[in-house]
This record gives sequence, C-alpha cells and structure tokens, in this order.
Amino acid sequence: MKLPKFGRLEFQIMELFWKKGACSVREIQEAFPERNRPAYTTVQTTVYRLEEKKALRLVKTIGKAKVFDATISQTQAQGRLIDDLLSLFGGQVKPVMARLVESGKLTVADIKDVEQMLREHRGREPANASPIGRSHQGKDKPK
Repeated sequence: MKLPKFGRLEFQIMELFWKKGACSVREIQEAFPERNRPAYTTVQTTVYRLEEKKALRLVKTIGKAKVFDATISQTQAQGRLIDDLLSLFGGQVKPVMARLVESGKLTVADIKDVEQMLREHRGREPANASPIGRSHQGKDKPK
C-alpha cells in the first residue's frame, strides 16, 4: 500500500487520531487548542479527504455523528514524511544531520542511540564501530 502525502492540517488531525484512537469529527475539532482551533467544517472536510486517501476509515455512525479511526500508523506516516524530506536533498542525509547539529537538536546521546540502531539493523557492526567516524575516511566523498 502506497502511503499518502499529508498537508500540515492533515498531519495534525492524524496525530490526534493516533493519540486518542477512534473519534468523531467534533471530538477531533475540540481536541485542538481553543486559540488555534479550525472550524468544524474545515476539520470535517479534512477528515473526509483523509478517508479518501485511505488514512482514516469510518468505523461507526452514532446518529448523525461519524466515528473514524486511523488505518496507518504514526511510524508509517513519519517514515513517509522523512523520505519526502530526504528526497528534497537528493537522498543525502548529511545536510539534514548538519542542520540538526547546528540547531542543537541532535545530541551525543541521540548519536549513540542511532549507532546502536545501526548495529542492530545491520547485525554485523562491531560494538565499537562508529558510523559517524567512517564518513570521514573517504567512503562517502564524491569522486
């Protein structure tokens, strides 16, 4: 199944479904902070679009209220968003990582966690290998 692309409001609405589970349009609309709350009809239209994209499904109707639930996980949607971001950089990770470092959003602890994830993912990296350090050995430099 190809994952849909989300606009900002669509992603915010999906986040509410992932947090709350199955909800009506009214429950989703009221879950927004009062100060920045979109109109009911805006949320309703967006929920229907998400249903068309197969990101939500109708699970039941109570009177006039329709209750929807997410059909894709937060992890799947985040993965699609990150893949889309990387495609803007030609698939290069370094500019994104550099920005995270410059902004202070990437910590040494984050890097250690990622190194552990890489070892588990590859299953063949020695415990003391540093994927960060290898990039400076010429393997990733364009020729």
